[in-house]
Amino acid sequence: MPSLISKTDKETRDLGRALAKAVTEPLAIALSGDLGAGKTTLVQGMAAGLGVGKEYYVTSPSYNIINEYPADPFRLCHLDLYRLGSPDELDYLGFEDILDQEAVIAVEWPGFLQETDFPFDLEIRFEFDPDYNRIISLFGSGQRGRNLLSRLIL
Repeated sequence: MPSLISKTDKETRDLGRALAKAVTEPLAIALSGDLGAGKTTLVQGMAAGLGVGKEYYVTSPSYNIINEYPADPFRLCHLDLYRLGSPDELDYLGFEDILDQEAVIAVEWPGFLQETDFPFDLEIRFEFDPDYNRIISLFGSGQRGRNLLSRLIL
């Protein structure tokens, strides 16, 4: 899929909402990009698209590591692995329990999981152009990721 340009937080949230509307099965998403690039903003849109209630304020889980939000039919599990020292720390955080749920898992700073060959279905990369617009690139991995991208309506 070609890269998309997002000029505002609203456009980034709208992309997240559209992604969530295309989800038909549990999914793991890697979110890569610099601090402030829009990863959490995209997840906020995903939460809205998955039906997470407005009583939940979606924030970066940089200190909690994992934030979970109820939705139907899939929970939203938002992880931020920036502060982890090693992949082994995931065992202490209950990561395996998340994998047993019907969930959409969105992982910021997914490097440790990528090192363990964790099978992400979709990778989303965030960069900035010279005018500080977000360049958002989506890459499907495996059948689930490719299917999602084929259903994505922007």
